[in-house]
Amino acid sequence: MTSDVDDAQEYEISTRKKYSYLAAYFVANLSLTLLNKVILQKFPFPWLLTTVHATAVSIGCYTMLKCGVFKTTKLHGREHLILLAFSVLFTVNIAMSNISLALVSVPFHQVMRSICPVITVFIYRTFFHRGYATQTYLSLLVVILGVALTTYGDYYFTLLGFTLTLTGVVLASMKTIVTNQLLTGNLSLPVFELLLRMSPLAALQSLLIALLTGEVSKARPFLNAKDISPTFGLVFAVNAILALVLNIVSFQANKVAGALTMAVCGNLKQMLSVLLGVVLFNLEVSLLNGAGMITSLAGAAWYSKAELEGKSSNLLSRDGCDIEPKSWTQLSNDIVRKWVGSSKIYSARFILGSIYLIVLIAIMTWTMMTVSVAGTSPSCFSPLLMPIEYL
Repeated sequence: MTSDVDDAQEYEISTRKKYSYLAAYFVANLSLTLLNKVILQKFPFPWLLTTVHATAVSIGCYTMLKCGVFKTTKLHGREHLILLAFSVLFTVNIAMSNISLALVSVPFHQVMRSICPVITVFIYRTFFHRGYATQTYLSLLVVILGVALTTYGDYYFTLLGFTLTLTGVVLASMKTIVTNQLLTGNLSLPVFELLLRMSPLAALQSLLIALLTGEVSKARPFLNAKDISPTFGLVFAVNAILALVLNIVSFQANKVAGALTMAVCGNLKQMLSVLLGVVLFNLEVSLLNGAGMITSLAGAAWYSKAELEGKSSNLLSRDGCDIEPKSWTQLSNDIVRKWVGSSKIYSARFILGSIYLIVLIAIMTWTMMTVSVAGTSPSCFSPLLMPIEYL
């Protein structure tokens, strides 16, 4: 049963504004994907490239701050801890995607990532007491089926690979939801401020992992080489600027369209990436793959009609009383209290911080175990579907 009042914020935004930001998101995302492909062929250091992206976002947002585009909010210790945990979540999500891809085939990885909308719905229903219309649920199944058909190929995975891939899917869903909560919840930070506060932390974490994995030492001969053409330098600079644009547009699209819509867009991006591969790189697709593309588009159109253009409330009610969605801070504290039976906010923050730190150390350890993405099973779609999720 859904309530009739107290809509989530995205239901108060005009449909035209949603579509405008989502269109800009797709253009920027696919453009950056193509540029990443070009750069990584000559500069095969994904963690350093991620560091460059995060640094570009930091510099860009700081410049906007100095130009008076936005003003910073006075935050307290708790809010700073939340942002630190958020930056760690971004970094861990990227690392988990890389490591899991080394243990499963590319098609299997893509199919697993396609269930992000399902995980997003589960998190919203379980912790935020938020439901969706039946048509929305059905349209999500159609989109996922379309992605599965589009990326159908050699499915290979180990038990560890499956576990890490599924964990990566959960982390990706959490990242999208937390982003939305920080932009629309109790903090309601402006997009530029959230990026300014989070991106320097993510840049430092990415650089640390680049050091631990040996990318920095391997990149030194490349950086000292005198045969780097001005054209490549220009492409690298454009790539960094495009990363800044993509993050701004992505966060803004998340704010106006919602976390579930961004998860669906992630699925559509996979399908569009394959389509671009067919057009630009002469990739061959089977009839089944083509049917998957059509199915994905049909599911996306259905979702748009059911969810993006819908004005009905999606908050579940219990005994006729509306239940407000919890903020990320309240959600985190409630989870920890259930585990340890403590009502102290400090204990909740401390335990959550410890968990994030342990996870990060575990990820770094795995990354150092000479697991290489190059060992992944080949796929005809891999030229465009990059394994790295960039900040």
